[in-house]
Amino acid sequence: MTGVFLFASLLAAGAMAALGDATRGQYLATAGGCMGCHTMTGKDAAAYAGGRALKTPFGTFYGPNITPNPKAGIGAWSEMDFVRAMRHGERSDGSNYFPAFPYPSFTHITDSDLSDLWAFLQTLPASARQSQPHELRFPFGFRFMVTAWKWLFFTPGPSLEAQNGPAARGAYLVQTLGHCGECHTPRNFLGGPRRDRVLAGGMGHEGKRVPNLTPARLKSWSDAELKEFLLSGATPDGDAAAEPMDEVIRNSSSRLAPADLTAVIAYLRSLPAIPDEPR
Repeated sequence: MTGVFLFASLLAAGAMAALGDATRGQYLATAGGCMGCHTMTGKDAAAYAGGRALKTPFGTFYGPNITPNPKAGIGAWSEMDFVRAMRHGERSDGSNYFPAFPYPSFTHITDSDLSDLWAFLQTLPASARQSQPHELRFPFGFRFMVTAWKWLFFTPGPSLEAQNGPAARGAYLVQTLGHCGECHTPRNFLGGPRRDRVLAGGMGHEGKRVPNLTPARLKSWSDAELKEFLLSGATPDGDAAAEPMDEVIRNSSSRLAPADLTAVIAYLRSLPAIPDEPR
């Protein structure tokens, strides 16, 4: 059944070829915070050329080069390869991507949005910077082990088509494009998301607590205060967002269209209130 679904997805991707809107794709990449994982820090770093380190309990992952360079980047990919990666977490040879690449969230991106994202990536300057191999603790570097992880924690597609109402749009921006749950949903010892605490925060992968995004914590913030935080990082009590949220705000949420920002707030208000876990 999975094979049939994958084949249908690839056929759909082929039908979308050359139809993507690169300008809209750039906005989607901004909403998805793609630069944050695929660009090194530093003013001279080449955008989307990879190298950003992500430290986890399983080792350090490095964001790959996703520019159109045919050898160092994804220039040799087809759009079908791109869809396969985003929707199924699979490389072109059928092996698994590690879920540090947030395909469990991206799997629900709509077909049209995937096409637009692909079109945007084709417009990037091609960088020859080689992607760094991950530095993972034994035995977590074996890709075949991800098959069991997927069986436990990953349900591929189908895409979530647009629904009416700001909260529905906000759900798509927060949970799918923005993949906020990848950081704000705590994980179990296998790295799987805890479904009883979706977006409720807790202990993060670097031993730091991640904020609770449900109304249990945000009920004391007005919509105007929450909007200001997503635009500038300023909190109601005069504090400022810490890294890495500050980077998310600078590169992503502060650049959302006003209607999308309103939708994000509407969705966060609609979540069930889940209390913070005891420290």
